[in-house]
Amino acid sequence: MAPSDFSAAGKFMVLDEYVRRRLPIADKVLGYSLLDRFYESGDEYSEAAQAAFLVNSLALADRAVQRLGMRADYCTGPSFGQKAAAVFTGAMDFADALRMTVEHARCEEEFFATEYSDVVTHTAVRVPEDALREYLDSLTAQGHWYDISGRLDDGFLMVSLREPLLDGLKKAISAMGGYSMSTMRPPVHARAFAGLRAKAEAEFMSGHTIGAPGLPVIADQDGRIVETADDLRAMMMDTFDRPLDWPAVVRTLKDLGVAKVYIPGPENLFRRVRCTVRNFEVVSVDPKSTLREILRPVRTARETAGTR
Repeated sequence: MAPSDFSAAGKFMVLDEYVRRRLPIADKVLGYSLLDRFYESGDEYSEAAQAAFLVNSLALADRAVQRLGMRADYCTGPSFGQKAAAVFTGAMDFADALRMTVEHARCEEEFFATEYSDVVTHTAVRVPEDALREYLDSLTAQGHWYDISGRLDDGFLMVSLREPLLDGLKKAISAMGGYSMSTMRPPVHARAFAGLRAKAEAEFMSGHTIGAPGLPVIADQDGRIVETADDLRAMMMDTFDRPLDWPAVVRTLKDLGVAKVYIPGPENLFRRVRCTVRNFEVVSVDPKSTLREILRPVRTARETAGTR
């Protein structure tokens, strides 16, 4: 899940027919207007932002199927996309996945209010990994903690660490010739978050029905193929305390003979990383391009009217 706010996605949500089909269900499940709450939210990872991200991802998948003829043989949902993947493959009901999303957001907020409250997850690209490892080892030698929370490509990493160390990490990345992208709060996918995993299992995960997916799912932690309900639940639990490994997903898809991937959703990283574009034909189905498609007839009509 990339940072999500109403200014970037609101107009799409108002105009897209596939979003409008899902919003009444979302409002009923949530007990409030998702559009209104998303508009009012100032937090890019708020409960409403996460719910909107799920709605938008599924609406764009609906569009890919119905307008673009997508017929998937496999499905993967990196990080937050696991919930959308579970719904798309028929393993979870949309309303139940939406409830899980809200409960997940609240559980994380409670956990990080008292545990690892000063930890963030920082994403950087074009980083020489040997140099980064040497720098991180120096932090360990000084008694500091860090975790690798994800790998998106060669030299494209997510590092979780305590916020007072963030400026030093950014300076080191820049000195290595790398580029700092974004910093997430709450942090994600760190092995140290076993307590969050236990809290999630006790408070909400065990209360949701997760069935077998209708098509194979590729686990975002290691690229394994998931085909049973138990394995899908295990994958969704692993998201709390196992790092993301997108290149492993890519390797599995290649080994399965996949040549074309559709990426429906507001996210803008996985569709652009080198290991994705180098190995597949990529079809992006995102709010920005969809909004242009929706508005094209309106602009054409105005231009035509202006020539008369």
